[in-house]
Amino acid sequence: MKTIHSIQELRATLQAERAKGKRISLVPTMGNLHEGHLQLVRQADDCSDIVVASIFVNPLQFGANEDLDSYPRTLESDQEKLAGAGCDYLFAPSDAEMYPNGREVQTQVEVPGISNIHCGASRPGHFQGVATVVCKLFGIVQPDVSVFGEKDFQQLMVIRRMVESLYLPVEVQGAPIARNEQGLALSSRNGYLSAEQLEIAPTLQRTLQDTKAQILGGRRDYSQLEAEAYSTLEAAGFSRDFYNICDASNLLPADETCSHLVILAAAPLGGARLIDNIEIEL
Repeated sequence: MKTIHSIQELRATLQAERAKGKRISLVPTMGNLHEGHLQLVRQADDCSDIVVASIFVNPLQFGANEDLDSYPRTLESDQEKLAGAGCDYLFAPSDAEMYPNGREVQTQVEVPGISNIHCGASRPGHFQGVATVVCKLFGIVQPDVSVFGEKDFQQLMVIRRMVESLYLPVEVQGAPIARNEQGLALSSRNGYLSAEQLEIAPTLQRTLQDTKAQILGGRRDYSQLEAEAYSTLEAAGFSRDFYNICDASNLLPADETCSHLVILAAAPLGGARLIDNIEIEL
C-alpha cells in the first residue's frame, strides 16, 4: 500500500491505473479505524481492482462544541490495518490540501430536506459538511464505486441522493453494520466509553430489537413504542437524543401504510454519542 498526501500525486497515480482498465473503489474515513472500516475495504476490494481509502478528519462536519480537536488521529496503526485489509492507496490529505482557500469560502453541497432531520436536527450543518467533503473526494478520486457503512443510515441516504441529483458516475454501496460480541455497533467514538459504559452500550441495540419484535407482532402505535424505548434507554443511563420509527424510503415518520421501516436512534452515553438503526420489512 502506498500513502499519498497530495491531490496532484493521487490523480496522476490513479490516471495511470485507469489507463490500464482498472476499476477503482473509494472508502472515505476519518481514521482511527476499527473492524467495521476494514469490512468496507474488503467489500471494496471484492468489487474493484484498485482500492483507495481516505483518512481526513473533516472540520466541516463538526459542530462548534463537538470533538474535532480531540478526535483520535492514529495514522500509523491505520496504515497497518488498511494494508492488511487489501487497500492499495491511502489518501491522507492535510486540511490545507482539501481547503486551500480556507473553509470560509469553500463551495458547499447541501441535500435539502433529508439533511435537516434526525442527526441533522441534532447536529446542524453536519450533513452539509459530509456531502461537501464526499463530493470533493469523488471529484479527486473519480471512483467507479464507493462503500459506506449502513450504521450511518441517514448519511448513506444523503450521499445516494447527492449522487443521483448531481448525476455523479459513482455506484454507492452500503455495507452491513459491524458489531462486537455484545451487539454494540462498532464506532471510533466507542473509545470514549468507560468499561462500565461499554457494558451498558449494547442496550441500544437490544432496545431496537425489542421494538422491531413488537412491530412484527402487530403493534402500530409508533409514538407509544418510541416513548417506551426512551424510558428503557434513560433507565439504563443514556441521555435522550432521538429514537424515531421512520418510512425507510424518505426517513419521514412512519404510518400504518408503510411496509419498509427503519428505526433510527441516537443516544449519548458518557462522552460518546452512539447511533444505531434497524430495518423492518412488513
